[in-house]
This record gives sequence, structure tokens and C-alpha cells, in this order.
Amino acid sequence: MPKDWKFLPFDGSRVRDLSGRLQVSPVLAQVLAARGYETPDSARAFLDSKLSELHDPETLPGIPEAADRVVAAIQQQRLVVIYGDYDVDGVTATSLLWHCLKQLGGRVDYYLPHRLEEGYGLNCEALEKLHAADPNCLVVSVDCGICSRREAQRARELGLELVVTDHHQFEDELPDAAVLVHPRLPGSTYPFPDLCGVGVAFKLAWAICTRLGDGRKASPTMRNFLLSAIGLTAIGTVADVVPLVGENRVLVRYGLQALKERASLGLRALFEITRLHEKPHFEAEDVGFTLAPRINAAGRLGQARLAVELLTTDQPERARMLAGYLDEQNKTRQQVERKILKQAREQVTDHPDWAAHPVLVLAHHEWHPGIIGIVASKIAEQFEKPTVMIALNAQEGTGQGSARSYAGYDLHSGLSQCACHLLKFGGHQAAAGLKIEAGQIAAFREAFCAVAGGFTPEAEETQLRIDAQVLLSDLSVRSVTDLDRLGPFGRSNPRPVLMAAEVELAEPPRTMGEGDRHLSLRVRHHNKVLRAVAFGRGEWAADLSAAGSQRLSISFAPVINRFRGQENVELHLIDWRPCQPPAAVTNC
Repeated sequence: MPKDWKFLPFDGSRVRDLSGRLQVSPVLAQVLAARGYETPDSARAFLDSKLSELHDPETLPGIPEAADRVVAAIQQQRLVVIYGDYDVDGVTATSLLWHCLKQLGGRVDYYLPHRLEEGYGLNCEALEKLHAADPNCLVVSVDCGICSRREAQRARELGLELVVTDHHQFEDELPDAAVLVHPRLPGSTYPFPDLCGVGVAFKLAWAICTRLGDGRKASPTMRNFLLSAIGLTAIGTVADVVPLVGENRVLVRYGLQALKERASLGLRALFEITRLHEKPHFEAEDVGFTLAPRINAAGRLGQARLAVELLTTDQPERARMLAGYLDEQNKTRQQVERKILKQAREQVTDHPDWAAHPVLVLAHHEWHPGIIGIVASKIAEQFEKPTVMIALNAQEGTGQGSARSYAGYDLHSGLSQCACHLLKFGGHQAAAGLKIEAGQIAAFREAFCAVAGGFTPEAEETQLRIDAQVLLSDLSVRSVTDLDRLGPFGRSNPRPVLMAAEVELAEPPRTMGEGDRHLSLRVRHHNKVLRAVAFGRGEWAADLSAAGSQRLSISFAPVINRFRGQENVELHLIDWRPCQPPAAVTNC
């Protein structure tokens, strides 16, 4: 479906004023104005955000009591078990809190459920095992537990002290744990509700370090630890695709710097094997497309403990071995992902009646439950509708599902209304997981379609927002580098999307990559020629070739391609359209 291009309004005089007073390029000034930073003060505050803008952890609901309990356990030399999740957010949260308590002299261990055998979150059997091993231990969940009412009740029956820290959507009735830590608890006045699991864990670590400092500040040693821990926080924050605004943007901005300067042995080994160590500085995309998939690969294939071990080991040889193993696991994940994606597309094609459905519910007995979430995102984007993918287990007669949203649909709300067809579910608006009996899939599909049928996407959810119209000659290395000051980029703070009109192809487009999945072309505007790439859009090659010498309008994100010491401007093509005939050139 062709995208509707929406040009963000701006005031030309304000743009010129911003450019002059901030000493930035006109392109950056126009993007700032288009995104609402119209005064020098507001623009400067956004560009120069400080660590001091992070909110006091004591104001986050549950943190004071949780920190008190952890400090008491450290002082009493009780074992603290960090109960994490197997995704990147959970792995980094587990590793961060483990490092913190270890440096403070605590007795600490961690537990991550097996993705394929135990599923997401707390489970009663695991809590019973932890209690049997040490009845006096303190269990602190990270990135899970806020919906675990039955498990919290079991902990109470056992006499097991349980602190829950989480960020996911909760139900009407909260679990009866010793302490709940969550930025959006009822009655909360915490000013930033969108922290992810590792963001909450970082706040808890900060509060613990303060208590064991002078009561107001952490000791110099633990302050240095917190500055390095921001790196782990950045990884989990980017990987969990939470909005990169407010505190999250500050954490990622300084966390990327911390990764470059203060990374652990394991992370440095991962940098080496992925060649990230050659980059002068890190960007959020380096986390999202290089680090996170490798850390995630272990959990997706059932061995998340190895990812935590990589992030906590102090043995160089072990770090190198684990980094290599995770890299290989990621290659295996990519192979499995390509097969599932092909099968999912074929399944949709084989059911033409699903084209009228507001959501897609797909199931297959060959699918890997640890991989389907990635594929669900791609299917949702391709077919432009919320998607549930279910990996069937023939022996158990059940299926494990992953759901991804589209155009702002609230998945958690939708699944809540279909709960009678599910064994369990959890998650948030954009992503969710579920378990279902195989015999209930058809009924669930029908019910979910009925629930989602009344959903109307907001126009802004389906529009391509254009920050500025430019000439290709405007895009120098300096001006594009200037745009990087708007980062780190991610959800709610995307890379600037620019548009250029009356562009010509400088040479025929060509496909590249395995299976000709990607597109490479060179475009010309007057005497300026730039390379453009379109990832996952190899099918555009034929249509662009057919356009021939016709002039085009293109929308793109400009980036700097750094290769062998050279820096060149490159365009990441997002969309294109033929220019209208001269009589209608204003629509170009």
C-alpha cells in the first residue's frame, strides 16, 4: 500500500533564527523546528541533555522499600537470587544487578527460566526449587513478575521473600509480593512511565549504592560502577524498543559512550567478533542490529544463562569463547528465521480470505517458539495488520505464541478480551506472548478478529512523516553528521526523514544480499550524485527500472557510511514515487 507522506510544518524565519543562534546547519534547524523545538532554549536543552536530568530513584514506586530489603540482605549475608527474563532486557537487567551486588560484597546468584521448557516469567516450580536450596534467600525479579499473582502467592506460602521489579502492563489485581517496583503503579507520580526492565533495575541499583554510600551519594567506586552500568542499560533499552525520549534517551545517549569507554570483558569480546571495536563511536543501531541479536540468540534458542555469563565473566578466554558461540547461535537463528518467514508468507497467500481480516493468526508445527516474535514483526509490517504467530507443540497439544502490533493497536487490551480462549498471556500494547490449546486456535482467531474489527488506525500511525524537503546538495558530511545530534534514534525519536524531488536515477538499480533481498542505486539531483540503499526492498528494482528516465521524489534517512577511513553520505531509501507531470509539479 502506498504511504501517505505528511510534511511536518515549520516557520522559515524561526528555522533561520535557530540555525544562526545555535550555529547548526539549516537542515538540523528545520528538523528541530518540525519536531516542536522552535526556540533556541528548547532546542539546546534537547540537543545537550544531561545525566543530571535522570529522576531520583527514590521517587519510583517501590524502590525505597526494595532497596532497603536488598541492603539488609547484603548486610546479613543472605543469598540474593535475581530472577530474570531470557530476552535482552532481562539479560542486561540480571547482569547489571548481579554486578552491583557482587561489588558491594553480597552473596548473589541468578535464575533465568528456560524459554522452551518454562516460558516467560516467574513459575511456581522454580520458586520452590530456589526455596528448597536456601529457604532464607531473597528473590528479586527483573523484567517480569507484575502479572504473577499465583506465583507470588506460592512464594508467600513458602515463606520466600519476593521483590518484583517490572515494567510490563499489569492486570486489575496485583501480585501479593513483599514489594512491587514499577513506574506505573496505581497512584504513581513518577514523571517518566516508559522505563524498560533494565531501566528499573538501574534505578534500584542506584538506590542500593546510595544507601551503602553516605546516604545521599554512592561511594566513588560504586559511582564508577553506575556510570559503566549505563552501558548495559542502553543495550536493554534499545533492544526492548521503548520510546527513546525523556530518561530513556538520556540513558542511551550516555550508555553508548559508556559502552565505548567502560565495557566489560564479555562485551569487548563481542565488539571484537562483530568488528564494532573499529567504530569511532557507537550508535543505537549498533545495539539494535548487531549486539542485541547476538545476546538475544542464546535466550531464543534456550540458553539465556550463557548470555548472562558473557556479560558477567572476568575470564578473557571464556569471554572470547562465549562471544564466538553467541555469534554462531545468531547465524543459526537467522537461518531458522528465514525459513519461518517464508512459511508464514505462504500461509497468508494460501488463505486469500484472510486479506479481509483485521488481524493475522498464524500457526505451524515446525516453527521455533524462540524465533516467531521476530517474524511476527516482519509479517505485521508487510501485511499491515497486527499479527500473532503460534509455534505448535504436537506432543502437548498446545501452542506458544508471539504477537506484534501494527498502527498503534493495543495488543494487551485485545488479548484480554479473548482471554477465555487462551491458557495465559502477557505483554504490553506493542508486543505480547501467549499460550493456547491447539484446538482453540480457530476460535481465538475468530474472536480476535471480532475484537480488532472496530479498530481504526490513527492517521499519524500510518503516515510517513517527512521532517524536511532538501536538495541533495544540502547533504554534506558535515550537515548529516550534525543531524546525529538528534540521536540516539529509535522509537518515538526516529532518524530524520528527508525528501528530495526531481531526482533522477544515475544508473540502473540492482539487487544485493542473499536472495536479492536488498536494493542499491545511485541517484542524481543536478550535479550531485549519492548512493542509496533500501533494505528488504529488492522487489523495487523492477519498478524503478521501468521508471527509466522519469524523475522521482524520494524519502530517505541520510547516514554517514564509514569505510576504510573514508566518510560518505548515503541515503537509506524509505519510499519513492514518480513525479507528476509539469502541470501538477507541486504534488511532486
